[in-house]
Amino acid sequence: MHILIAADADYVVNDIVSALSGPDTSFTVCHEGRDVSPIVAERTPDLVILDLQIGSMGGMAATMALRLDHSAGNAPDVRILMLLDRQADIHLAKRSAANAWLVKPFDALTLQVAVDAALAESEPVAAG
Repeated sequence: MHILIAADADYVVNDIVSALSGPDTSFTVCHEGRDVSPIVAERTPDLVILDLQIGSMGGMAATMALRLDHSAGNAPDVRILMLLDRQADIHLAKRSAANAWLVKPFDALTLQVAVDAALAESEPVAAG
């Protein structure tokens, strides 16, 4: 599985990589939301994990950009897990069409549940 992580906080990236690392898992990390679409176009990941707060283009805007690119036929459909700062941000994840979301802080087990939910072919869900 290949995972694209977009977060500007190193501890978030470290927590994700530590929790999800395995022999069949690879990661691409970017620190700017505006870099997400070009990376997805270059190498389609199995999952995109977006932090809500990323530099000048946050997780909501990056998710919406990916969804708009796909609907225009310019990009593949990707599964998206959004990391939120608080419960009140769930509406942002829903509005941007994320497949799943998780409120920080999280532990490894809760993150894995959220990843499984994001990869499932079902309605968007909150995990954890």
